[in-house]
Amino acid sequence: MIKSLRIAGLALLACVSGTAMADGFETIESAPLKEVWLNGGFYSYHFQRDKNLNDSNPGLGAEYRFSTVASVTAGRFYNSDRAYSNYLGLYYQPFKVGPVRLGAVVGGFDGYPKMRDGGWFPAIIPTASFEYERVGVNVAIVPSYKDRLYGAISVQLKLKVFD
Repeated sequence: MIKSLRIAGLALLACVSGTAMADGFETIESAPLKEVWLNGGFYSYHFQRDKNLNDSNPGLGAEYRFSTVASVTAGRFYNSDRAYSNYLGLYYQPFKVGPVRLGAVVGGFDGYPKMRDGGWFPAIIPTASFEYERVGVNVAIVPSYKDRLYGAISVQLKLKVFD
């Protein structure tokens, strides 16, 4: 797990540091929004490449951005263990580097056979988001947890359908 967190941290640092030098790290002022985004699941690059995990995680999800710093999300996808998972969460991203929002999503997942026998469990996952007009991307750094959950960098493309 420590190695996965180290790799994830270095990847996030590399992504953010180039932008940080150009635009700087800032706090986002909270203001109301009314945006609805849809996504088709995730693509995950797993740190444990020898586990034959499913990197392609198609599904359907939605995100309602009610603030410049927060949104709620829910969806269903085909997970890395080749089973269906549901998720429900709250993004809180109070920082930015250039156009990239930084923070975490706090929520719950189910459907991972080795984690609570496929039942619901809580998670806090560091995230970065970039949105431009009607398209966006969320990048999450998912840490490994023992032999139950496998760490990855997950990318989620999204499309704004209402604002």
